[in-house]
Amino acid sequence: MRIMGLDFGSKTVGVAVSDPLLITAQGIEIIRRKEENKLRRTLARIEELILEYDVTEIVLGLPRNMNATEGERVELTREFGDKLTRRTALPVTYWDERLTTVSAERTMMEAGIRREERKSHVDRIAAVLILQGFLDCRKNTGNGTESEKESWKE
Repeated sequence: MRIMGLDFGSKTVGVAVSDPLLITAQGIEIIRRKEENKLRRTLARIEELILEYDVTEIVLGLPRNMNATEGERVELTREFGDKLTRRTALPVTYWDERLTTVSAERTMMEAGIRREERKSHVDRIAAVLILQGFLDCRKNTGNGTESEKESWKE
């Protein structure tokens, strides 16, 4: 049993999965697409990864604005979450992803990754940060009861 974390962008989806004990998140790949609205192959690849890693839940980063308002990207992310739920029948929890890309960039800078190479890693690392934040919160608040999960969604 694992949880999958996703960082949904206009042309990429960063993917991370938890370890079986639900303690740590590991980045596994970045799914790329040529056009923003072309999601069929993206969803198919996510399904393959769900089966490969025995995923039972999905955490999807919600890109709210810094003032906590919701813009067009939030709407598109929720639509993507709805498609994931319909296609996989797995629960999707939304997780506030503000500043995850900034944190991912900072992490790569500290690790000495060259600027030219950072773009190819940032979405995967952002997915790790989204999932790790969720796992840490879950660990710190108990066993992740349904009422707690509801409070994490928004």
